[in-house]
Amino acid sequence: MSASPTPTDDESLGEQLSYLLTLSRPRFWFYLAGPVLVGVAYAADTVSELFAPAAILLFGYFLVPANVFLYGINDVYDREIDAANPKKDAKEARYGGQSVVPVAVTICALLPLVLVPFVPTAAWPWIAAFLLLGAAYSAPPIRFKTTPLLDSISNGLYITPAGAAYAAVAGSQTPLIAVLGGWLWAMGMHTFSAIPDIEPDRETGIETTATTLGERRTYAYCGGCWLASVVAFGVLDPRLGALMLVYPGLVAAIVTSSVAVDRAYWWFPAINTLVGAVLTMGGLWRLIHG
Repeated sequence: MSASPTPTDDESLGEQLSYLLTLSRPRFWFYLAGPVLVGVAYAADTVSELFAPAAILLFGYFLVPANVFLYGINDVYDREIDAANPKKDAKEARYGGQSVVPVAVTICALLPLVLVPFVPTAAWPWIAAFLLLGAAYSAPPIRFKTTPLLDSISNGLYITPAGAAYAAVAGSQTPLIAVLGGWLWAMGMHTFSAIPDIEPDRETGIETTATTLGERRTYAYCGGCWLASVVAFGVLDPRLGALMLVYPGLVAAIVTSSVAVDRAYWWFPAINTLVGAVLTMGGLWRLIHG
């Protein structure tokens, strides 16, 4: 495979925007935007609330700008690590020091201020948590991603869009058991996605939960997080728990088969989108049928 092109400051605006689009990982857009749909589906009491201005604005923000913010910071501070990371070949952009990236990240971090008049105050702790955790995950001096276990725990940031959307529409906070279930799912998902990075991270001296545990024990860790998530969601609704069993089931299937984790890693955007769609349809069914 040929390496992804790295733009320069001399390239056209169109070329720089194309690069930012690639940097934002379109495959993973719904990791942030999808939870907004889930949160809205379970918060709404009427069909009209599904299309509340706050819900639409939050979906738009978490679809693209939030991904530019999150992955832009990641790429800036992972520049040296990414030079040896095979995941950057063809499928992801490599940051080469061009100024458009920190400018775009700053704009996307400040963009939620535009939403202040339209998004209820109940949602703002979740938006703040996303921005703080998103920055602290990659940027020094905290840089959670280089601290085993904290790198996993901090990735609960992926459920903050659901919390923001639920609070904005319902006017109250998400049930704690749902927050716990979602947080555990995100911890497992993050650590699973770090398995293909074990060797590149070790070569550059980066310590993560995955590098500390090694591949086999990381599978066990992910399976444990996902099983705990199943229990939490099962307490909320047994049907939700049954749906989330797909994740520990996938870990078991990968461990007992000859499928390489580098290949399985690329299945998850589709799997997560499908599970998220089922969760959303469950919320809509509740709304329509009571």
